[in-house]
Amino acid sequence: MKKGQALITLLIFILIAITISSSSMIILLLNSQGIQKNQQGTIALHIAESGVENALLRLLRNPNYTGEEDLPVGEGNVTITVSGSPDKTIISTGKTGNFIRKIRVITSYHDNALSVDSWKEIF
Repeated sequence: MKKGQALITLLIFILIAITISSSSMIILLLNSQGIQKNQQGTIALHIAESGVENALLRLLRNPNYTGEEDLPVGEGNVTITVSGSPDKTIISTGKTGNFIRKIRVITSYHDNALSVDSWKEIF
C-alpha cells in the first residue's frame, strides 16, 4: 500500500458513514412531521364529532336549534350548522391549526324521538 492510501480509504468510509447518518436523520424528521400532521387531523375530526354530539343534545332540548359558530373545543374550534325541517341535517366543522375536518349527520324525528339516520365524514 502506498503512502496516503489508508488515509484516503478512511476518508471515503467516513464520508459514506456521514451520508448514511444524514439520510437517516432526514427520514426520521420527515416521518415525525407526518405523524404530527396525522395527529392534528385526528384532533380536528374529534372536534367535529364533539360538535355533532353537542348539536344532537341541543336538538333534543330545542328542535329549532340552528347551530353555532367558532365554539371552542379542546385545542380548536367547531362550527355547527343545522338545517331542514322536520328532518335535520347537521354539518359540524372541526378546526385545529391548519386542519379542517367535516362531518354530516342526517337525523329524523319518529314518534317525537330524534334518531340518527346517517353519520359520515365529508370532504
